[in-house]
Amino acid sequence: MSKIGEGASPSVVALDGRAGLGRELLGSKGYGIDSMRRQGLPVPPAFCITTSVCAEFFAGRTQCIDRLWAEVCEHVRGLENQTSRTFGRGPRPMLVSVRSGAALSMPGMMDTVLDLGINDDVEKALALAASAEFARDTRQRFNEMYRRIVLGGNPEVEVPADPWKQLRGAIEAVFASWNSPRAVAYRRHHGLDADAGTAVVVQTMVFGNLARDSGTGVLFSRNPVTGADEPFGEWLANGQGEDVVSGNVDVEPIAALRDEQPAVYDQLMIAAQTLERLAADVQDIEFTVEEGKLWLLQTRAAKRSAQAAVRLALRLRRDELIDDAEALRRVTPGQIETLLSPALLPETRFAAPLLARGLPACPGVVSGRAYSDVDEALDAAEEGEDVILVRAATSPDDVQGMLAARGIVTETGGATSHAAVVSREIGRPAVVGCGDGVVAALEGKLITVDGAEGEVRDGILELTAWSETDSPDLAELAEIARRVSPIRGHAVGDYPVLSDSSPSAVAKALAAGLTDVVSPHPLITMLVAHQLDNNTKVLTDV
Repeated sequence: MSKIGEGASPSVVALDGRAGLGRELLGSKGYGIDSMRRQGLPVPPAFCITTSVCAEFFAGRTQCIDRLWAEVCEHVRGLENQTSRTFGRGPRPMLVSVRSGAALSMPGMMDTVLDLGINDDVEKALALAASAEFARDTRQRFNEMYRRIVLGGNPEVEVPADPWKQLRGAIEAVFASWNSPRAVAYRRHHGLDADAGTAVVVQTMVFGNLARDSGTGVLFSRNPVTGADEPFGEWLANGQGEDVVSGNVDVEPIAALRDEQPAVYDQLMIAAQTLERLAADVQDIEFTVEEGKLWLLQTRAAKRSAQAAVRLALRLRRDELIDDAEALRRVTPGQIETLLSPALLPETRFAAPLLARGLPACPGVVSGRAYSDVDEALDAAEEGEDVILVRAATSPDDVQGMLAARGIVTETGGATSHAAVVSREIGRPAVVGCGDGVVAALEGKLITVDGAEGEVRDGILELTAWSETDSPDLAELAEIARRVSPIRGHAVGDYPVLSDSSPSAVAKALAAGLTDVVSPHPLITMLVAHQLDNNTKVLTDV
């Protein structure tokens, strides 16, 4: 196995359940694949170029890939042996996907190439083995994705017929996407380490676009929007995974898979429960069904709304998957601030004309002027205007506009589309799948987006403030915090008064040895104190 200097981390590893490496090297995607393989779950064979290579790649792209190439080729041959297929040739050709994978999941921020390894001969072999329609569809998908991601959209450059050149180009493009503007903006927004790097995962393809009893989908082991204790997801028959997450294709609820293929649905539910117990967290699972056989492609901790974060932390604690301290760690002060944000009273909501209705993707109520052009939205936000980004569908290139906006509305896409997943991750109220013509109808208007009801209403509507005592979930979390946090926060009482809940103010209170304080936001104060106390312990342990 290749090394970068004495004692350096491995460069290329098989994801066969025995990698024995953490997320910081395998990335979230590679770590999840290796974990599922270790449990004996149905996962297509894969290998990983680790995050340790990423910095070397940017220091010298050609030399880096040259150094690794023999090892990459050896691992491709390993995939051939496991699948009894051959890369880039028939009669049983093996195609692969090439995906990014940072240690901390960055959904949709970096690049992916699917169906790689196809050329004229492979297309003919696929046509003979399955159908001409399937082969043509797969070739078209690959060409479009490869041109856009690897060739930069240049129509004058031909897609290489040599599958090994395709593979090398895709690996380089995925590494390069670590420093794409959208990935940089995302890391900056979340305060993530710019030097951590991405891994590259090469995995054998399974085909949801193969036949009538094939398809693809996304499953959350519990609802990431509301926090309800129920499976939540979407299913697309005769499609590939990018169709679902792009938001450009109409999808069905996950119950459609139960109706079409009940045995596969049951197998998926059992796998989801297994993965949730192992991770002690709600899982976001990408899967494909190929001719009635279930394949799991990826699992990771689910991105969730602020409301779901609280409810899921409490439910996982009741299920004894996490303890009190971990339940507090699963909820951030920012999420509590979101939940305490003013909301619409029913009489205010129903008095305003309804302009659009769609799927509730991220709860919350925000108002502003609708912009469909990302650059114009960015300019307006920089001038201090409240912006609502309204798009047919969002893509990774829209992330800077999504970060600048107060809320997001789309014409197409479901609750697991790019717009929905990213809106939950960055805490922007969102309504998706509102239907054709919504962009034109809303453009330039002052609107209010209700991400809990899945509605867009006319005008800037008055909101009513909430307190921590208005929510049973927040009250329960506060009781846990008073047992666990080093500072107990109270709304009233004969205690020292903490004027705000900022980390600096809470740190001073901790340093002063205060154990009880009166605070305008007691729960937020206790969460901040708990986080500061945990950070101190971690640093001490190291």
